[in-house]
Amino acid sequence: VNPIRDLEIINTELILKDLETAEKLFSNAEKEAKSGKKEAIKEAEILKIIREQLNNNQLINQLPAQQLEQARQFNHFSFLTIKPQIYVLNGLEDDAGEELINKINSFGSECIIINLADAGKNAINELIKKAYKILGLISFFTTGEDETKAWTIKKGSKAPQAAGEIHGDFEKKFIRAETINWEKLLEAGSWNQAKQKGWLRIEGKDYIVQDGDVMIIRHG
Repeated sequence: VNPIRDLEIINTELILKDLETAEKLFSNAEKEAKSGKKEAIKEAEILKIIREQLNNNQLINQLPAQQLEQARQFNHFSFLTIKPQIYVLNGLEDDAGEELINKINSFGSECIIINLADAGKNAINELIKKAYKILGLISFFTTGEDETKAWTIKKGSKAPQAAGEIHGDFEKKFIRAETINWEKLLEAGSWNQAKQKGWLRIEGKDYIVQDGDVMIIRHG
């Protein structure tokens, strides 16, 4: 067992696949750029940077932040190494040496250690949390007599954007949101009791939704 070797093999294969894609895309963009197409010129410029990065055996997601943001603007590129990475290490905490963790960090990647022989619900939950973190996602909740439902949104989303995940009209006609953290709601025992205690917050259009918020959306 040699996890560092395996890690390098995986990334080398991904880099080679992306390099093949980059060569094709750059060739096409370069041809169109010669005809003066502004979008093609921009594509050719960032693809040249991507191609150089891959030729240096570096993942695209290791590019400087500004160049990485430029690359991500072209959704049709579909590169593999531009995506965030999580490595699941099978074993105990003591099994993962400092060299391996440092190697994973050097790729700008995240890791989680799970003993797959004993992996249960808690291990899966930790993996989900790690995935949400690396993808920049959070959850908020809606609740009623029939069901409680979780909704996934981008971290930093404002209340109207969150409301739009429930229904498009809710975003357009958003007025306000009644909000409470889920732990505080459980402590209160019910929505009405939380209201009586004065624990509900009235939030407007500029409110940035927090992970674990329970919300009732008021709309026109």
